[in-house]
Amino acid sequence: MTATLMLASVCTTASARSSYDEQFVSYPVYSGDDLELTVSPEGTAFRLWSPKAEAARVNIYNHGKGGKPVEVFNMEFHPDNGTWTASTPEQLYGKYYTFQILHNGKWLDETPGIWAKAVGINGKRAAIIDLSATNPEGWKDDKGPKVDNFTDVILYEMHHRDLSMHPSSGVSNKGKFLALTEEGTISPDSLATGIDHLKELGITHVHILPSYDYNSIDEENLQFNNYNWGYDPLNYNVPEGSYSTNPSDPATRIREMKEMIKTLHDNGIGVVMDVVYNHTADNDNSNFELTAPGYFHRHRDDGSYSDASGCGNETASDLQQMQDFIVNSVKYWAQEYHIDGFRFDLMAIHDIETMNRVAAELKEINPSIFVYGEGWTAGDSPLPVEQRALKENVAKMSGIAVFSDDLRDAVKGHYTDASDRGFATGKPGLEETVKIGIVAATAHPQVDYSKGNNSRFAYASSPEMIVNYVSCHDDLSLTDKLKKSMAGLPEKDMLEAAKLAQTIVFTSQGTPFIFAGEEIWRDKKGVHNSYKSPDTVNAIDWRNKEVYADQFAYYQGLTELRRNHPAFRLTTADEIARHLVFDEIDSEKTPNLISYSLKDNAGGDSWKEIKVVFNGASEPQEVKIAKGKWMIVARDGKISPAEGLGQFKGGKITLAPYSALILAKEK
Repeated sequence: MTATLMLASVCTTASARSSYDEQFVSYPVYSGDDLELTVSPEGTAFRLWSPKAEAARVNIYNHGKGGKPVEVFNMEFHPDNGTWTASTPEQLYGKYYTFQILHNGKWLDETPGIWAKAVGINGKRAAIIDLSATNPEGWKDDKGPKVDNFTDVILYEMHHRDLSMHPSSGVSNKGKFLALTEEGTISPDSLATGIDHLKELGITHVHILPSYDYNSIDEENLQFNNYNWGYDPLNYNVPEGSYSTNPSDPATRIREMKEMIKTLHDNGIGVVMDVVYNHTADNDNSNFELTAPGYFHRHRDDGSYSDASGCGNETASDLQQMQDFIVNSVKYWAQEYHIDGFRFDLMAIHDIETMNRVAAELKEINPSIFVYGEGWTAGDSPLPVEQRALKENVAKMSGIAVFSDDLRDAVKGHYTDASDRGFATGKPGLEETVKIGIVAATAHPQVDYSKGNNSRFAYASSPEMIVNYVSCHDDLSLTDKLKKSMAGLPEKDMLEAAKLAQTIVFTSQGTPFIFAGEEIWRDKKGVHNSYKSPDTVNAIDWRNKEVYADQFAYYQGLTELRRNHPAFRLTTADEIARHLVFDEIDSEKTPNLISYSLKDNAGGDSWKEIKVVFNGASEPQEVKIAKGKWMIVARDGKISPAEGLGQFKGGKITLAPYSALILAKEK
């Protein structure tokens, strides 16, 4: 970023800051690449950014925990850039270090800094290691799948423990990075689990819940089998120790995470990392606050922490040093770990300028990197609405996508009410909002945004800006939602409604996203916020793959359909407006019915026309199809994209309750 742009950023955001935060605008910034540790042939150098510290020092230790410093380096201040430096001619490999600053006459607690790239157990001390020694064989040539358009991606959201902890997983390294390096794992029914299951399902990318070093798990006492999603960041640039086989060894967690990524890449699967730069696990005792008190967080006028995250604080991406930290951190993960994408938690806490920098600089490293996030906050923020990376502002961002809560809530029912039904479970009046999801929130001549439930205007200028889903780790899983909202109905109806819901996701424009295990009817025992629930709640029971084999086969059909037919993954709003044509249906007389065509070999598809019909009603519904030589691709809960389920010459056809009809003709 040029100095001119930096000044412009300050000018446009200064009026939005609290009176307390105004003091931080004038802090000098440092953009060098040698924060906070550099080991070279000349020795070991330390550089800490802390402009208002009265003194600073580096403590050197022999171990990751316990013992007294074996050496202490007093640091020298550089007022022009706000950094403190110290060095030694020794290469301190194998040692550990912490920083301390003198603030208001008091030495604050020790911290590994904010840029630690290796740590000891529980992340309290940074470790000095040779990162190149952590690279698995063939790492130099490792790369993820090439992505031409983000609508080509099929996302599968998973937690490390969920995928492998259940006794039925057949995985040896349960709950570890290495779980996804084990090929050939099977369930008690001899069906594929783990990475082989992912390949069988046909997804393109795994979206892995936070894998950096987080705060809530005691790495010294893993025998207690604690669980957490990991949305409580401690060290942003180090893998989580509990997912390694030896949290005490700083190199093990790094090497094993790289081994996992390489194995996924070798099997054609990309890796998306869930990142949480919007808040820190602690307030006053966070590494940020112990490094440069006050600077990295937003505050209210009285100096208290602003809390748009709902977790006690929010970070200040609109301040230059914090913006640089976020940008350089994701670049580090992309370069050192070959990460293929980033999902930003509560992305709207960050400002648009920061997110545009993130995407632009990542694209320079790898054009296939996919960036997306939650286009909302969990509370109000001092950052003006027009500057937030909100869903409604996604058109102001380049190379970034947001989740569609429009499709989510309209298809399955609102997330805040377990009993609320949606279009796919028989609730009328949601047809127009579902259509907003189908066209990826782009402008379409047949979609009336004034009737939308969550959005009242076409906020996306491209389908590549939208991620479609009906459930994720948050809130009730789709299975639990259907069990609660369709209580009293046969399970068969719930299974069909799940198929319909996911058919809408996979045939809508944008990028499809599914929650791990739902393809085999995974639930979370009705727990919606299972962030620290035990494995008995969160783990995927792989015996379900046999019990719900029909469900899994249907999901396989959806990924096959999506991968082989570009009509469902158009790349521009203009293409959608030209090729996607809705049939006229009076939703008041015929609720829970949507019908449309993808015409004229949309997206270069081999199928000249595709007819898609959704019946979300609890009763069969009849539609009339134009005469022609149609192949039945999906009907009544069955799907066969390649060979079809038979032929249809047009005329009247009946859809079963909670089902989709997909027809295709080549000429």
